[in-house]
Amino acid sequence: MRKSFEGLYGLVRDQLGLDPLSGHLCIFCNKERNRLKILFWDGSGLWVCAKRLEKGRFSWPLESSEQGRVRLNHEELALLLGGIELCRTQRKNWYRKEELISKKVEEKAGV
Repeated sequence: MRKSFEGLYGLVRDQLGLDPLSGHLCIFCNKERNRLKILFWDGSGLWVCAKRLEKGRFSWPLESSEQGRVRLNHEELALLLGGIELCRTQRKNWYRKEELISKKVEEKAGV
C-alpha cells in the first residue's frame, strides 16, 4: 500500500489493462484486507483516497478472472465500504443495461 498516484496509475494501465482516465473507480486492497486505496479521475485530475480499518477486515469479493479484476456497481461498493459481506447478499434479477458502460469506454479510447 505504498503506491500513490503514479504507482497506482501504472498498475491500472499495465497490470489491469484499463484506462486510468476512464472515470471508473479503481480499488486496491492490501493482503490483510484492512486497508484500501481508490484511484479516480474526475476529469481534471487524479484522486487517491485511502481507508484503514482499526479493527476487522474488508470482505473482498472473489476474483472472476486471472487478472484480479472484480466489477462492482455503486451499491456493491457501498456495501463493501460499509462492512457488509457481498457473498451473503443476493442480487435481484432486474434489468440492467451494463453494456453502455463498456461502449462509452471504448468510444473514449477510440476503439
